[in-house]
Amino acid sequence: MAAPGSRGRSLSGLLPAQTSLEYALLDAVTQQEKDSLVYQYLQKVDGWEQDLSVPEFPEGLEWLNTEEPVSVYKDLCGKIVILDFFTYCCINCIHLLPDLHALEHTYSDKGPNPGRKDGIFSESTFNSPQGVAIMNNIIYVADTENHLIRKIDLEAEKVSTVAGIGIQGTDKEGGAKGEQQPISSPWDVVFGTSGSEVQRGDILWIAMAGTHQIWALLLDSGKLPKKNELTKGTCLRFAGSGNEENRNNAYPHKAGFAQPSGLSLASEDPWSCLFVADSESSTVRTISLKDGAVKHLVGGERDPMNLFAFGDVDGVGINAKLQHPLGVTWDKKRNLLYVADSYNHKIKVVDPKTKNCTTLAGTGDTNNVTSSSFTESTFNEPGGLCIGENGQLLYVADTNNHQIKIMDLETKMVSVLPIFRSENAVVDGPFLVEKQKTLPKLPKSAPSLRLSPVTVCAGQTLQFKLRLDLPSGSKLTEGVPSCWFLRAEGNEWLLQGQMPSGDIENISSQPTISLQIPDDCLSLEAIVSVSVFLYYCSADSSACMMKAILFSQPLQITDTQQGCIAPVELRYVF
Repeated sequence: MAAPGSRGRSLSGLLPAQTSLEYALLDAVTQQEKDSLVYQYLQKVDGWEQDLSVPEFPEGLEWLNTEEPVSVYKDLCGKIVILDFFTYCCINCIHLLPDLHALEHTYSDKGPNPGRKDGIFSESTFNSPQGVAIMNNIIYVADTENHLIRKIDLEAEKVSTVAGIGIQGTDKEGGAKGEQQPISSPWDVVFGTSGSEVQRGDILWIAMAGTHQIWALLLDSGKLPKKNELTKGTCLRFAGSGNEENRNNAYPHKAGFAQPSGLSLASEDPWSCLFVADSESSTVRTISLKDGAVKHLVGGERDPMNLFAFGDVDGVGINAKLQHPLGVTWDKKRNLLYVADSYNHKIKVVDPKTKNCTTLAGTGDTNNVTSSSFTESTFNEPGGLCIGENGQLLYVADTNNHQIKIMDLETKMVSVLPIFRSENAVVDGPFLVEKQKTLPKLPKSAPSLRLSPVTVCAGQTLQFKLRLDLPSGSKLTEGVPSCWFLRAEGNEWLLQGQMPSGDIENISSQPTISLQIPDDCLSLEAIVSVSVFLYYCSADSSACMMKAILFSQPLQITDTQQGCIAPVELRYVF
């Protein structure tokens, strides 16, 4: 490799020799022939009088998983470098990852935590698990990059494999017992019911992204639409030809999917269908549980071969546009379908009766707003959805923000689900604990406001909406974070597992603070305090100052189930 500034042959000089090598490799039959051709190619390049001149990386690039920018000549000179053009939305790119992992494992001095080991919780390993389905004490997992379906027994605290052989399969029919049946990149799973008996949860539907199909795993003997009786453990294709396309058809085996990634079941009439987030065609489709017919719901276009009909448009049926949706969940209380419109960074809602698709939450901006109304909320490639049992809360896997967000479908507010590690939790890799902010001392001049008591019950979420006004023309001081703190002196149990503090980044878009009342309450009365500290400057920055305020909210906790609680507005004009 020529040093920067020295005279060297340009990279374009490689093209003729590399093209000849590629054609020769296509004609080669044995591995020995291929190895010989590559060796001859390397000898030819190495014998050039002038070294190759590789350009340095331009300045200002954003680097991931490195401590500093990488330099071609400082960091990579003398090393073999693999350049892989990758997008996470492409299943073929994902299928290349095992080769890269194998190389990294072979030549690394540390890479890898992933694995496919069954056994007790502390010893079991997974590799990029995606969807899960939970019933009683059993969790089924789509262990995507292991090409397996795993079973977690919470009572026995053991993990086992129920489908797949641990390597990517190419079989597009199936029919073998689960543990003997090769499968390919399962992405989501959901429980279903066979047609042979009135029984719940005897089928596990699988979004088989790798073969662009929907499969079924029989958890008990049963019958699928247009199928004979099947024995327990059978794993087979239900819908999809295996061709990557957006093709709807009354015959399920003739339909085509394009990387199906999310499933949700509406077993009740008149729906009686599986909803499918078909990510690469940017559509949501339905599969009839009665006859297997595959139909279009929203997104995409009529040409089954066009997988690029994506966009961000609210509308009806084919006029609505999505972009790589990864998750769906059915709200049987409201007869609505929620869609994680991943690459549009939004959550959308579909009425399957009218095929009307509208934006429910998300502005499309990827900045992380932790607490806000639906209209002000933000997500960053949300990848999964789940609705609570009573239909009030919608949980969102906000993938690139590394958070679970809670959408309250009654108050229309979004908050972050606090996740804390229990003492006996087994974590694969280091667990990063966010350093808690120190509560500043409240100035004597700070006003203290006591609010009217609020009646709440266990399990409810109380929200405080900050509505603070600064003097006209003022702006928050850059570089000095304004912040809020939540306290419950003498009743600290109220805040266990909660988010006790946060930043205020924009005075025109102030956060909403969420407090979930624990299921086990140690007292029927408590006072929660919210302290706010604002650092701001005049419009011309000639004068900067800090203002603070304390709000005290008395709580009366009851066992009686309460209706929807209106958010408490914390208003003050400085």
